[in-house]
Amino acid sequence: MINYKRYIAVILLVFYTSLSFCQDDKSFDSKFFIHHSDTLNYRILMPKNFDASKQYPVVLMLHGAGERGSDNIAQLTHGSKLFTTKESRRHFQSIVIFPQCPKDSYWANVQIDRSSNPLVINFPSNTTPTKPMALVMALLDDMVLKSYVNKNQIYVGGLSMGGMGTFEILYRKPELFAAAIAICGAGNPENTKEYAKSTPLWVFHGANDNVIDPQESLNMVSGILKYGGKPNFTLYAKDNHNSWDSAFAEPELLSWLFSNIKN
Repeated sequence: MINYKRYIAVILLVFYTSLSFCQDDKSFDSKFFIHHSDTLNYRILMPKNFDASKQYPVVLMLHGAGERGSDNIAQLTHGSKLFTTKESRRHFQSIVIFPQCPKDSYWANVQIDRSSNPLVINFPSNTTPTKPMALVMALLDDMVLKSYVNKNQIYVGGLSMGGMGTFEILYRKPELFAAAIAICGAGNPENTKEYAKSTPLWVFHGANDNVIDPQESLNMVSGILKYGGKPNFTLYAKDNHNSWDSAFAEPELLSWLFSNIKN
């Protein structure tokens, strides 16, 4: 016998989840950036009551592998709601950018063996950036030229594949960012030498992560400490790979991020 109350509850949950996502979709304008004949899809959220005579921080958010594609929507799945709440729109006026990586590529230059869980991950040294990463860096270069961008408040964050991308772009542009957030990511610990002292970080991971071993984040934190940095590190004892849910629920996340300003 069908439990109609439960059925209706599920339908309503799906409806309100979809409605919330659609609202985020409408808040972020759909854009594309062309550089050397290559195109990067991205979504951008401008400050409420935007005034071009003022200056605003910029936040770059890099999505995970599951949100890759060409629809220019899926990248908003995780993290976009963090910036569209009334409190965020009021207290953290900023320009927020969510680019989308194509299906067959990565943000970071990485070799991944998907035949086992957790994944076997390797980051070759002295490599050129992937095409999506090169486009993201070019987009940021273009953004910082805008008169309404505060060049001392450029931030980056990412989850999973985007966490890898966060560590990667910090390595490739070590003087650009005022602070960074890396969730269930990975990287080359030796590359932290380039940004350990200059960029405050908050690193997150789930202790039960069976996709990206939490040891990957521990290695990055160890690298940062080795080269003189002092990162925040949060390990969620009960979380699996979706530690971004806990990270984005941290009450001090945005206040910590925006409190970091380059001199």
